[in-house]
Amino acid sequence: MTALLQWLRDTLGRLLDKVDLPLLLALLCVMLISLVVLASAGGDNTRLVISQAARFGLGVGAMVLVSRVTPAKLRLWTPIAYGVSLVLLALVFVFGSGRSANLWLDLGVFYLQPGELLKLSVPMMLAWYLHGVVLPPRWKTLAVAAAIIGLPAAMIIKQPDLGTGMLVAASGVFAIYLAGIAWWRIGLFAGVGLASLPAVWPFLLPHQRERVLTFLDPESDPLGTGWNIIQSKIAIGSGGFSGKGWGQGSQAHLDFLPEHTTDFIFSVLSEEWGWLGVVTLLALYLFIVGRCLWLAAGARDGYSRILAGALAMTFSVYVIVNGGMVAGLLPVVGVPMPLLSYGGTSAVSLLVGFGIVMSVHAHRKFMA
Repeated sequence: MTALLQWLRDTLGRLLDKVDLPLLLALLCVMLISLVVLASAGGDNTRLVISQAARFGLGVGAMVLVSRVTPAKLRLWTPIAYGVSLVLLALVFVFGSGRSANLWLDLGVFYLQPGELLKLSVPMMLAWYLHGVVLPPRWKTLAVAAAIIGLPAAMIIKQPDLGTGMLVAASGVFAIYLAGIAWWRIGLFAGVGLASLPAVWPFLLPHQRERVLTFLDPESDPLGTGWNIIQSKIAIGSGGFSGKGWGQGSQAHLDFLPEHTTDFIFSVLSEEWGWLGVVTLLALYLFIVGRCLWLAAGARDGYSRILAGALAMTFSVYVIVNGGMVAGLLPVVGVPMPLLSYGGTSAVSLLVGFGIVMSVHAHRKFMA
């Protein structure tokens, strides 16, 4: 028995030798919180918790494996990963399924959302491209980078999935920012973007325009389009300092709060665990982002530094957008709270991203 335990310990040690333990522990804490909140939000549906736990297990396993892959190999496989992601995304238009939009591919065993894969492959492709050009990026470089970002983002928005399309675009923008783009160019692009907002309005779909108008005045239709935001704000506000207690949230359990296991699960946590629960979760998120940026800063080459930094900053956008959405500070765009909301492809792809960050740190002694 002693020999078996020693063998297990040695095997586990070798398997985890490339994993950043502080980051892993923070991620495990968030996943544990997710399962606890899902157990309440899902009511008697225990399969929901079991299914998500299995997805977390798959994601952690993939994260550990990816952490052992050197950045050199990741860079070698990057164009293939980007190309395969685009092909899968194109297949969604032919074979896709979903309730309000065709976002998933039914692979029989599970559903795959290719848009989630692009949140990894787009910053990977940009880091691959920017690694081989003169930095800071000039106009020609920015034009190629815009094409790398624009093609998948436009395809995702066409599905239509505005939230995922925006996050894919954000992941690419962060990669360009980390490549050292001049501040005057950032200001120019920001100004052009703001000036073009009125021109974008006619191209929005009716439900997208409705979401913007509801964000501006949710009380205009409290029983219709404004219902989601109003009920979410009630749930958040009613939690108080310490919350109502696990399983005692009326908004979710009485079906006032929509999508309470996915997009609005943060509202459930706020109602049942109050300010203390919210601060705890946000502190974990802050540590995760800060830790990833610290790991990225120690990278020895441009590809690793740009990729790891972009993945960390994209994760922070997840948190900001979903938190702002459920609090009524941003329009509802269907962005889940990372590693808290129920979902498979999103959780696994996020954990794979953290595996990439860990790989950058673990192999920092070697030029990638």
